[in-house]
Amino acid sequence: MSELLGAAEIRALASELGVSPTKKLGQNFVIDPNTIRKIVSVAKLSGDETVVEIGPGLGSLTLGLLEVVNNVIAVEIDNKMAEAIERTVRSKEPNKNFQLVHADALKVTELPMQPDALVANLPYNISVPVLLHFLEHFPSIASGVVLVQAEVAHRLAAKPGSKIYGSPSVKLAWYAESNLAGNVGRNVFWPAPNVDSALVYFKKRAEALGDEELRKKTFSVIDEAFLHRRKTLRQAIANFAGSPALAEELLTKAGIASTARGEDLTVLDFVEIAKAKS
Repeated sequence: MSELLGAAEIRALASELGVSPTKKLGQNFVIDPNTIRKIVSVAKLSGDETVVEIGPGLGSLTLGLLEVVNNVIAVEIDNKMAEAIERTVRSKEPNKNFQLVHADALKVTELPMQPDALVANLPYNISVPVLLHFLEHFPSIASGVVLVQAEVAHRLAAKPGSKIYGSPSVKLAWYAESNLAGNVGRNVFWPAPNVDSALVYFKKRAEALGDEELRKKTFSVIDEAFLHRRKTLRQAIANFAGSPALAEELLTKAGIASTARGEDLTVLDFVEIAKAKS
C-alpha cells in the first residue's frame, strides 16, 4: 500500500505551486488518506478497470485509485494543477498507466482509453452537469462513485414521491441505479466547505432504456415536468405536447393520470410519455 497525500503534503504542494483552491472552480481538496480509501472502497473496483477521474486537483484521490487499479485517466482544467498531478503521480506511482487530459470536463467527448468506471470528488458548482455529461458521452462507464454536496447527493439518489426527487434524480436513473453510500465530514477537506458532503454510488442499467433520440425526448419531458413541478402534468408538459389537450392525450396514451405530478413518476413513466409523442 503506497503512501497517500496528507494535509501537510497537499498544502506544501499548493504552496510550492503558488496555488490555492478556488470557489470559481468549486475546488475542495480531500486531505485525509482514510477518506480517500473509503471513496475507493465504495467504488467496488476489481482492479481491472480503467477509471476516469474528474477534477483531480493535486492528486490525493488519484493516488488512492492507483493503489487498486493500473489505469487512471484524470481530467483537469487548471494549468498548475495539471502540471502538479503529473509530477506527483510519476514520482509515487511510476509503473502505473496514468493519463492526463488537460481540458474542461464539460467539453470532453473523447478520452485516450474507454473508461469502465468514474470515480471523482466532483467540483460542487458543476457536479450534476459533469456527471450526466460523462454518462452521455462515455457509455462504456459501467459504475462509479461521486463525492458531492450532501444536498445534491440526496437529490441524485432520491426516489419518486420524495420532495427532493427531481430532474437530476430522473436523469441519473435513465442511465443507472443509484444509492447514497456514506457521508463525508467537512474537516477532511481543504478548504473546509460550508456544506456537508456525501457519496453516491451508481451502477449502469443492464439494458439501455432507449436510443439517443428517445433520451433527448425523455429529458425534455423531465425538464418540463420539474420546471413546473407544482402543476399537474397536463399543464406542466403542455409546451412539450403542444397544448394542455394534447398533453392529456399523450398521458392517456402512456397510461398516466393527467392529474399526476412529475415527482410521482418513475423514469420508465417519463420514457412512456416520450414514446407516446410521435
